[in-house]
Amino acid sequence: MLTPDLALALLINRTTAYYSANPPLYMTYTERTHVSAATLGRTQDIDRSVAVRVADNVAVMRDLPNGGERVGQAFPVIAYFDPLSAFQFSYFANLKRVDITLTRGTPLTLSIPSEDPSVNEVVAYNSYWAARYASDSSQNALHLLIDPTPRVTQGFFPAEVVEDPKSRLPSKIVMKSVGSDDVISLDYAVLEGHWVVVHGSFSATQHAAFLTFKVVADVTFSNIAFPPQPPDQRLAS
Repeated sequence: MLTPDLALALLINRTTAYYSANPPLYMTYTERTHVSAATLGRTQDIDRSVAVRVADNVAVMRDLPNGGERVGQAFPVIAYFDPLSAFQFSYFANLKRVDITLTRGTPLTLSIPSEDPSVNEVVAYNSYWAARYASDSSQNALHLLIDPTPRVTQGFFPAEVVEDPKSRLPSKIVMKSVGSDDVISLDYAVLEGHWVVVHGSFSATQHAAFLTFKVVADVTFSNIAFPPQPPDQRLAS
């Protein structure tokens, strides 16, 4: 069995290759977001229909069932997103609104060292992420747990990656933040040849006036489709 750091690198490269080769032009879907603050005993639901131009994440959104309409980044995040890339993310939520800003980065490709029979000592491949196998991991369905090394001082890192044995792509990726309790958890499926987010959760501790409370936003994407033409003329290039 491969060492976990090399297995992670190969999985990242496999994901990057598929993600980069199979982007949809447009996506339409329904997002249903449930926001909760347990310590405050309050919840809020935000449901919208979303039509998005994938290349630049410009979306037309309508509050359901018969609410207002707006144009901007797909809410809460675009369902075509590779968190194993270098991305920028900010998150704020309370019971009145959820603000998430996502800038997708260039997908990551790692150079894989070739085998060398003269090598007599092996060191860790990745000096930023220390990967290890979970107890249920297998050769055909990787389950990797990852810790940041001391070289990581800020931002998000992949804390857990679960591989789908059929597609050989991640079915679940959990991102955690260094220095805070921010967590992004994303579940994936391959639909019509596209690797897309079908469920996600975002949690972080928020501060408002004299209150400190954790907010969790849980989102489900459904009715996902990939129209070849702009589903709204405002999304025409």
